[in-house]
Parts: sequence; C-alpha cells; structure tokens
Amino acid sequence: MATLAKADVVLLNSGGSNYTSLQAAFERLGATCAQSIDPERIRAASHVVLPGVGSAESAMSAITAQQLAPILASLKQPLLGICLGMQILFETSEESDIDCLGLLPGKVRKLAPSPGIRIPHMGWNTIRSLGTHPLLRGLDGADFYYVHSYAVAPGSDTLAVCRHGQDFTAVVGHGNRMGVQFHPERSGAQGQQLLGNFLALSA
Repeated sequence: MATLAKADVVLLNSGGSNYTSLQAAFERLGATCAQSIDPERIRAASHVVLPGVGSAESAMSAITAQQLAPILASLKQPLLGICLGMQILFETSEESDIDCLGLLPGKVRKLAPSPGIRIPHMGWNTIRSLGTHPLLRGLDGADFYYVHSYAVAPGSDTLAVCRHGQDFTAVVGHGNRMGVQFHPERSGAQGQQLLGNFLALSA
C-alpha cells in the first residue's frame, strides 16, 4: 500500500478550472502533485486524477486532441474522476449528446426537475454508502459539496448514492477506476479524508 509521503499525483489537465485547489489539497496530505498532459508523466504517477469543471464536450475535445483516451484506458494505478471528470469516465453523456471515455458502463443524464428541487444541484448533501470500499472509509453519511446538472443513475459499480429529487451515483468504483460527483477539494475535512483514502490505495 502506498504511503502518503510517497504518493505522486498527476492532475490530468483537460481544461477544467479547479486544479489549484485540488493540488493544494493533495499537498496538504503530503503528496507531490502536478498538472500534466504528458503520457510518460501520467504513466509514471502513483495516482492519476481527472478533474472537471465545464462541459463534457470541451473536456472530451481536449482529451481527444491530446490523444489521452488510450493512456487513461491503459492505467493500472488508482484513477479518480471528480465531478465532470467522473461523468466522462462513463460511456455517453446527454450533455451535447457525446461519447465519453467508456471506462465505466452507464450514461450521464440531466437531472430531472421536480417541485422544490432546483437544477443545478448546488450545495451540501449527504452520501449513503451501498457497501464497503476503502475510498469511503469512515465517510458513510458524510456531507459533500456539489455543483452539477447531470448525473448517472445508480448501477452495479455505484459505491454510494446521493438524493436530489432522485437517487444518483455520488461515488463509483470498478477496479482502479473511481469517481465522485461532488468536489472533495471544496468539502472540508471529509473531502480531505476522501482524498487521503484515495492516496492510500495502490495499484
């Protein structure tokens, strides 16, 4: 198991805007952390993070232009998608009706509005774990910060759900590929704990 002091995190730069706060969060945990789109640098990292703020179309366009999709598919080390970064791990997105990375089965769909439920979903909300997973150690029932209009319905790889008018996948994981719909870097102590749990994972 990797120790936090030895963790070497690469943030995949696909055009998002939350890199500085994520980098600071990982560095507070004792990891080295850098942004990169260099394939060899990504392959050499102990942990890879796919952040995302913006649109699925712009993120996928950047990944395609940088020829990073096959690199991500080949990774054996822990990979974490955050918010939009989690969404594009799936097969397709209703946002701009585009194909995504296809690393996890499922489709990203727009959250359905209902009385008293505002879209986008913004603010703090609680997760409910569906089982045990080291990424969620000590976090069942924790609150995290969300900003999104699209989500994935619970499926076979869902590790935790959140409810905003409907249940959606808050945390997903299959093998080395994981994702969170919320922003751990904006979620205080519980966000730091989740990132620390991620760093404790190894290939």
